[in-house]
Amino acid sequence: MTGTLTIDFTLSILVPVYNEKELLPFFIEHIRQKMSKKHELIFIDGGSNDGTWEWLKNQKTIKAFQSEKGRAKQLNKGAQEATQNILYFVHVDTLLPPDFDLFILKAITNKAHAGSFQLQFTPSNFWLNIAARGSHWNHLLCRGGDQTLFITKPLFKEIGGFDEKYTVCEDINFIKKIYRKTKFYIIPYDVHTSARRFLNNGTLRLLFHFGILHFLHWIGAGPKFLKRYYLLNVS
Repeated sequence: MTGTLTIDFTLSILVPVYNEKELLPFFIEHIRQKMSKKHELIFIDGGSNDGTWEWLKNQKTIKAFQSEKGRAKQLNKGAQEATQNILYFVHVDTLLPPDFDLFILKAITNKAHAGSFQLQFTPSNFWLNIAARGSHWNHLLCRGGDQTLFITKPLFKEIGGFDEKYTVCEDINFIKKIYRKTKFYIIPYDVHTSARRFLNNGTLRLLFHFGILHFLHWIGAGPKFLKRYYLLNVS
């Protein structure tokens, strides 16, 4: 990223994990290579049984906490433990662009209080490319946790954090509260998320059902109904 931004800032980067031991060494090295300066890196384990928690506890340069399983609960725990005023939520199978932190800083200096990056799938195909294009549009139906999310800690507290009743669509439910409160900022650079789930289970099938879940949430379906639909059609 060209130019110099003089505001000194540090992110609290929050990563929920569950049975991700094999991905963690690569992800931690990746995120360190992509940041322009040192940030607070927090992992929140949801009760892994593959050695993830034991591995995290032995790492000296990160912070690790445990909570009940569920991304809403894990991310609320992470936000509670975070010491910085800008929270950045990232999935462990997401790859970030170089100097991603400077892009967030630029958004903050432009008076943004919350926002996300655009999305690409890796590896991709025709239908996933079309789906990823939707992340360029600033509409709730085009949002999702794979795009990562930054938010100021005061705004996070003001809207009450993640609703822990949601075990499905917890991310878009959270972002919906942001849209109601303030403008949402789209950083015009891509993060890359793994397409393994789509490629293993059928791209069109999963895109269809995730689209239905987004729509059901948008029209007001509750957490129990969304979970039931997910368990019947996606998991």
